[in-house]
Amino acid sequence: VQLRESGGGFVEPGGSLRLSCAASGSIVSLISMAWYRQAPGKRDLVEEIVSGSSPTYLESVKGRFTIARDDAKNVLYLQMNNLNPEDTAVYYCNAVVAPPVQQYWGQGTQVIVSS
Repeated sequence: VQLRESGGGFVEPGGSLRLSCAASGSIVSLISMAWYRQAPGKRDLVEEIVSGSSPTYLESVKGRFTIARDDAKNVLYLQMNNLNPEDTAVYYCNAVVAPPVQQYWGQGTQVIVSS
């Protein structure tokens, strides 16, 4: 399974970006997909969609970020609005598939929020 992210870049505070993650390969069942972000010294779960459940969010992005999944295309999106400098990080796509249960990561896409 390969995960390919796109959509990162440079944006001023208050701006928006949309990240995409396309999953390809031998996927029988996609259990969950998620976005993580890594800033120096820490990696946080940003948002996650588990099949059959409501999305879970990092508290600091509630109301600003929205996760969505196109199951027909196996694509995960992250719409990020009202970005602030604290959102600067490398954003990684994560997928858990089965059977057997395996976890995959994308290569990461850089998001920089700065004036």
